Parts: sequence; structure tokens; C-alpha cells
Amino acid sequence: MAQTPDFTGLKALFINCSIKKDKSQSHTQRLMDKVAHIMTSQGVAVEQIYALDHAIAFGMIKDGADEGQKDDWPSIQKKIMAADILVIGTPIWLGVKSSVATQVIERMYAYSGDRNDKGQYRYYGKAGGCIITGNEDGIKHCAMDILYALQHIGYMVPPQADCGWIGEAGPGPSYGDTEWDGQPIGDGKTPMGYNNDFTNRNATFMAWNLMHTASMLKANGGIPAVGNTTEDWEHVTNAKSDNPEYQ
Repeated sequence: MAQTPDFTGLKALFINCSIKKDKSQSHTQRLMDKVAHIMTSQGVAVEQIYALDHAIAFGMIKDGADEGQKDDWPSIQKKIMAADILVIGTPIWLGVKSSVATQVIERMYAYSGDRNDKGQYRYYGKAGGCIITGNEDGIKHCAMDILYALQHIGYMVPPQADCGWIGEAGPGPSYGDTEWDGQPIGDGKTPMGYNNDFTNRNATFMAWNLMHTASMLKANGGIPAVGNTTEDWEHVTNAKSDNPEYQ
């Protein structure tokens, strides 16, 4: 067995985009807690944010206060920028991520044009993943949406960077439930989904691959600033000058 890496010094931020006002009722939170526990057990400093606990203004803006809106986003954005790993969690409704997840990604996108000290977009050098829960809908559909958005603005998305759990088709219990419609599920003690090997395996792969990726990025100072900055992309081999059709 390979020696276990030391992930001490890494920071991870989990943002739960549930639409349940009461965090204790969030099924997504239960799966997020599992992934977060894997990371904390390996020395990662983990912080969790429940989006609905905060006033987050709408729009492609950096600070809603500039437009007279109450807005906690600037402080959340600082935590995002301080983290080496970002994990966005969302339930599925009508086959898509929650409206809160869309809002969070929109607010992140408003900062995507900012630069780091190497001239790259600010999110370069960070690892991103997502956690999905729902009932009968599509984990992979939501994951491809979120992971595309994260990589597009600069995040490194490692292999198997998502995990999730969905129940059987039709109304039924959600992740972590021990009863449904007033009746016990199974033995009435084991939460729904907790013993699902597929979900547990993917949650484990996700946590470790995010830690490995973030650790490699941090050890190497992020991604080299060659061919990926707005100031010098035309000074290296590029798609504008290196066109074989016109040689």
C-alpha cells in the first residue's frame, strides 16, 4: 500500500445549496458531512457554509451593497479564495441543480475576470467538486453542469470529482431518512443510503482525489503561467498564429 500523503495545511470549503431553510432537514448536508469528515480525518481544515443562512444578493455583481442590497457574498467570496478545495452541494429538483446553486455559481462568476499574482484568472490553482442528492432524478446531469462551470472559471476538476445518492423512481425516502410517510424504513435505524457501496465509494474517491489534486497544485505553485494569461497568450504557440490551413 502506498504511503498516505500529508494533507495538513490544505483548506476546504463546502457550500450547501439546499433549498430547505432548516439545515438539520437537509439531506444534502448528511452526505456532505461524510465527505468533509474524510478530509478532516486527513488533516484538512474544513469549513462549511449553508447558503440559506446568509443574505446573498442576486446578479452578476461583486457586492450587492453597491446597489443597495443586503449582501453577505463578499465575505463568502473571501473564504472561497482562501480555500484550496471547493465543494458545492445541491439537491436535485426537476432534474437540475437548485436555484441556490445557480445563484452561488453566478456570484462566483462575477469575480472570474480577476487575476492572481501570475496574471491568471483568480480561481486557477484550486480543486473543485460537487455533491448531489435527490430522488429519482439525475446525479450526473447536475454534476456535469456544476463541474463544467467550475473548470470554466479556472478550477482543476480531478477524476471522480462528484458523488451522490438518489432513491427509487417516484416519491420516497431521501438520503439519511429512517422513515417515510410515517413508517420505518428497513430496520428503522440505518439511514437511507448510508450503506450504499456505490455512493460510499464515490464519496471516498472524490474526497481523496480532491485532496491529492489540491496538494499537487499547492506544492507546485498552481498551474504554470504559460499560455494561459491574457497578456502573453499570443507570445507562445497559439491558435491564432499556428494554423496549419494557412501555412
